[in-house]
Order: sequence, then structure tokens, then C-alpha cells
Amino acid sequence: MALQIPPNCDLTLGMVCTDKSAPGSTTWRVRVDERFLNPAGVVQGGFLAAILDSAMGASAVTVVGERKVIVANTEMKVSFLRSARAGDVLTCVATVLKPGRVISFLEARIHDQDERLVATASSTYLVKERTE
Repeated sequence: MALQIPPNCDLTLGMVCTDKSAPGSTTWRVRVDERFLNPAGVVQGGFLAAILDSAMGASAVTVVGERKVIVANTEMKVSFLRSARAGDVLTCVATVLKPGRVISFLEARIHDQDERLVATASSTYLVKERTE
């Protein structure tokens, strides 16, 4: 199975990486559209969690050097702090707090276009050697 770069999930979510220049950190931008709204007209929490997860997964692989790895989220805590709506431009910054050979610890934050904090997450990622 060939790897899709960017991954299909990022394409579906509308995620665009705007910065990956520093190992251990990536920055992403997403413009919210109506597909991701709940019946109340605000962004569904699972959409925000998916952005946080994808961003942290990308950051996790930036610190492994020349190793060919896959990373898998083993647990994630998300806090939703304010709602987002269609048309909002969200920025997600994901950072490796502690890299590890097998387990890495990360955090991510989503801000809206007015720099208001929308959601945060912390997560543990399993790092495994890729066999293909």
C-alpha cells in the first residue's frame, strides 16, 4: 500500500500545513465549511478532534530522524473552549512535548481567526518502525 501525501484524511478535512520548519512542531490551517456543522450550526466536536489528531500525528513524525515509522494515537484528551462556525479560519499548532523511541507525548491548540482559543488536546502516540 503506497502512502498518500498529504494523507486522504487531511485532504478530506481541508487541512493545509503552513509550517513544518522546526522539528517537533507543525502548523495547520483549515477553513470551516457547512459539511462539518452540527444541527445547532456550530462545528461538530469530532471535526475539531480530527484536526488536533492529524496535526499531532504529523508533528510526531518530525522528530524521528531518518527512521521510517508510523505513529498511532493511543489516547487523547480534548477540551472544547469555544464554538467555531462556517467560514471561520482555524489554525492548529501541534507540538511534541517529549519525543520517545516508542512513545511520544504531544499537545495541540486550535485558534480562530481572531486568535481566540477554540480547543486543546494532549495525546500519547505509539511510534513503530514501518515494515513496507
